[in-house]
Amino acid sequence: MPTNGVNRALKLQFGLINYENRYLTAEAFGFKVNASGVSMKKKQIWTLEQDEQDGQVVFLRSHLLRYLASDKDGKIICEADKPDPECRFLIVPQSDGRWALQSVPYLRYFGGSADYLSCFSQAIGEQELWAVHLALHPQASLLSVARKRYAHLSSSDGEISVDSNIPWGVDSLVTLVYLDGKYSLKTCDSRFLRNDGKLVKESTNATCFTLELKSGKLAFKDCDGKYLTPVGPTGTLRSGRCSKPGKDELFDLEESHPQVIFQAANKRFVSVKQGVSISANQDVETDMETFQMEIDKASKKSMFRTNGGSYWTLVTHGEIQSTATEVEVNTMFDIEWRGKRVALKASNGKYVCTKKNGQLSAVSDAVGDDELFLMKLINRPMLILRGENGFVCHHKNSNALDANRSIYDIFWLIFNDGAYNIKSQCVSGKFWYVSSSGLVCSDGEKSEDFFLEFLEHGRIAIKSSNGKYLRGDQGGTLMGDGASVDASSLWEY
Repeated sequence: MPTNGVNRALKLQFGLINYENRYLTAEAFGFKVNASGVSMKKKQIWTLEQDEQDGQVVFLRSHLLRYLASDKDGKIICEADKPDPECRFLIVPQSDGRWALQSVPYLRYFGGSADYLSCFSQAIGEQELWAVHLALHPQASLLSVARKRYAHLSSSDGEISVDSNIPWGVDSLVTLVYLDGKYSLKTCDSRFLRNDGKLVKESTNATCFTLELKSGKLAFKDCDGKYLTPVGPTGTLRSGRCSKPGKDELFDLEESHPQVIFQAANKRFVSVKQGVSISANQDVETDMETFQMEIDKASKKSMFRTNGGSYWTLVTHGEIQSTATEVEVNTMFDIEWRGKRVALKASNGKYVCTKKNGQLSAVSDAVGDDELFLMKLINRPMLILRGENGFVCHHKNSNALDANRSIYDIFWLIFNDGAYNIKSQCVSGKFWYVSSSGLVCSDGEKSEDFFLEFLEHGRIAIKSSNGKYLRGDQGGTLMGDGASVDASSLWEY
């Protein structure tokens, strides 16, 4: 459901970890369920759905789109393709952030280990407790449910303020860092939020929060048992006095769309500063020169939203204006990826060009200098990649990168004239490159250019300077040898 009309709230997906540190797993064979998974891959990811009549009741859906259920004898099954009464559970949160799951019809608790799972216990013991590991992409916009405002880094005040009407620019990106069952909130300049509202460079006990769920919303509990809440007129994010989460302590995570800046052949930035017409006539990058790129799921075409909430649209005589308030055919553009530059094709089949006065118009049949734009992604200074088999992470014992991990490493994304360099955040700060054998390595002394192609809603392809795409291979290694884009070379970012 869109909040404030900008982005969608993310559907909560997570892994559930039992008392033996094993993940709840849904097997394809016979729809069997066990608690044997050692890490969070596709089979260990569960989606939370709320009952429409009773917000406290939840359903747990496996990756096979089947629902977890318990019968009257406590037998666990995961076969139903629609939620029936035996699929109804209540989450009973514990003080340490773990969950107990109670069957609604039979009032028994779900637990166990390996192949011995049941929902028959009348009381909550250690075996009935599950730790929650979020499976969402960890970079998102954070929305206060009570204030209906977004969190953003306020560098002048050195705090996170919850007072934005829309999540605009790099300051509105929040990265959730997961460690040992707790979460930290990291700002775009790589600082952690402490429970007193201060931003600090190093992670400590005071920057770690337990994630709690209430009516499908998130609450962050600190080491003293208090909850993060917006405080005062600017909504400073810090721990309040409450030891129980009310509406003021609840948040939604929303998907963070890419936000981009365009520079035309005249070296000036495309802007809406002059009113409704879209023109390349500015020399500085502000919110007026920043556009949110939203990719249509069906057609894969792109829409560009201004910070005022309107869309680029094709009007008479081929002019591009920011007058559309709804998505329709004329607001959709095809992007052609041409190395360090892009070309945009409007719904009339013509390419967008920059006229002498800077005005953008879709009147060209072919691509020359005036039809090429430099496009710069501004709201991903930190890059976290998740592919079809898991996250990209440094390999333990080599310079290679894994593409199938349940934990993620954070990398720096550095813009370089239409290309990007990718750099490790660890002390060495070395660069990514593709080796002669096609391996993506993370120990380069010199930067190598990579090209981001925004191809699908929420997913990019990354092309290396050898013209091949980055992909996760069967063994879980990140390779730079993909000839074309398929499921193995699309990345959530």
